[in-house]
Amino acid sequence: MTNQPGRWLGAAESALRAAPPTALLSTAHALLARHVDARSVTVLLADYGLAVLQPVTRLPHTGESVPVHGTHPAGRAFSTQAAVMEVTAEPGTVTVHLPVTVRGDRLGVLSVHLPESAAGAPGILELAAFATAVGHELLVAERDTDLYLQTRRRKRLTLAAEMQWQLLPGRGFEGAEYALGAHLEPAYAIGGDNFDWTLTDDHLTVTVSDGKGQGIQAALLTNLTVSALRNARRAGVSLADQACLADQAIYGEYAGAQYSATLLLRFDLATGHVRAVDAGSPRLYRRRRETVERVELDTQAPLGMFEETEYHEESFHLERGDRLVVVSSGVHSARSSTKAGVFGEDALRETIAATGGATTHETARAVVEALMQYHGSHDLPHDAAVVCLDWRGRTG
Repeated sequence: MTNQPGRWLGAAESALRAAPPTALLSTAHALLARHVDARSVTVLLADYGLAVLQPVTRLPHTGESVPVHGTHPAGRAFSTQAAVMEVTAEPGTVTVHLPVTVRGDRLGVLSVHLPESAAGAPGILELAAFATAVGHELLVAERDTDLYLQTRRRKRLTLAAEMQWQLLPGRGFEGAEYALGAHLEPAYAIGGDNFDWTLTDDHLTVTVSDGKGQGIQAALLTNLTVSALRNARRAGVSLADQACLADQAIYGEYAGAQYSATLLLRFDLATGHVRAVDAGSPRLYRRRRETVERVELDTQAPLGMFEETEYHEESFHLERGDRLVVVSSGVHSARSSTKAGVFGEDALRETIAATGGATTHETARAVVEALMQYHGSHDLPHDAAVVCLDWRGRTG
């Protein structure tokens, strides 16, 4: 065990970077055994539905899963995004569970069994930094191995879902001015719904797409939509022109037979000024202090419905402390086979209001959970996408 606490982190991060993509767990174990006398180390990754944490083991199988929501200490570390210490049956030892999160994207938990003497406040801070380093290397390693992607699966993904998850930027993103959290269901069979975001020094752009149809055809449509929007955005054109170019690309392929309802949002990080193009069905709600209201935008034609549609931008302003929630039509227009009416405005407002103290991740999940309760099943008949943004504003 090192006798110079804190000085080992830089060397440990270098060792993680040098490790083969499939050897992150064994490398982490060797490093923590050397520096903090760790007896065992486990990396648990969140599954696609954010319901359980699954340990990284040798393919093709993963170990016994741990529920995210409940009393299990690893699940609590993930849901609260804070270190949780578990007293073990072995005298003089504890297990510390640390969230593995990269820039707001919650990947899983690092669980370290070690002597109690090494689990004081300085030691926890070092382990937390090490867990973050593991998260960064996991994201890099996923480019070259399927190990970690397969670990996250409770069951097989449909081909459409495989295409959609590869297209997503992550399930969370955080900066000084904002925090983003998102949720998609049915996670293992998602078809046309999608969200995307990107950052510059001055702006954050968020899009939520609701592709028409189901299965492979919906996934192909959404892939074209997101790729066309990214291509236009990277050309440096305005938000309205991004919508116009994506509209032309989709119409050119489908001639109006398929189209993608999409909401485009561009946030000025310095001022909180938001530009928006509402091209279809995703709806936007704002929680300001104790009031939840729908942000009314001029609904324009979905992308690809008509040839050479001209789109215009609208704007609104965010105050520090505002929360925005975007939901696809699978949420706000959901109908149950056993209940009258739709899931609708009232249920959405109540859920958003009730989760005012929760994180963006937990708020997005709570909206989908309320939708599942409405349907009486976890197998939703239509795609449901929810993106939640907390606005902190720029200081200084």
